[in-house]
Amino acid sequence: MPKALPTIDMSAPVCCAPVAAGPMSDEAALAVALRLKALADPVRVKIMSLLFGAPGGELNSGELATAIGVSESTASHHLTQLRNAGLVESTRRGMSVYHQPHRDAVAALVAVLDPNCCS
Repeated sequence: MPKALPTIDMSAPVCCAPVAAGPMSDEAALAVALRLKALADPVRVKIMSLLFGAPGGELNSGELATAIGVSESTASHHLTQLRNAGLVESTRRGMSVYHQPHRDAVAALVAVLDPNCCS
């Protein structure tokens, strides 16, 4: 049986020295690993891609479900995983929930993986 990873607060963007800077603390490595684990699913990567390219910067759950060809409950499950990892922000307006990428959190994760990226 696989070992379960402990739960940590991932509401804030990951913040630690880049992985190339030397050995990471156990806590920092766990924070990075849990965020990467949330992205380790093709549907979730596709959701992030759609959110980053969304006109107006956000999509509701139904629009995402239709775009990726899954039920709304399946889309909701994946969005929950991304939200728990701090990579997506969601806002309820009326009967709909709108989602957008948490750009600061994604940028912080990229900087931890490669501080020279995108400069």
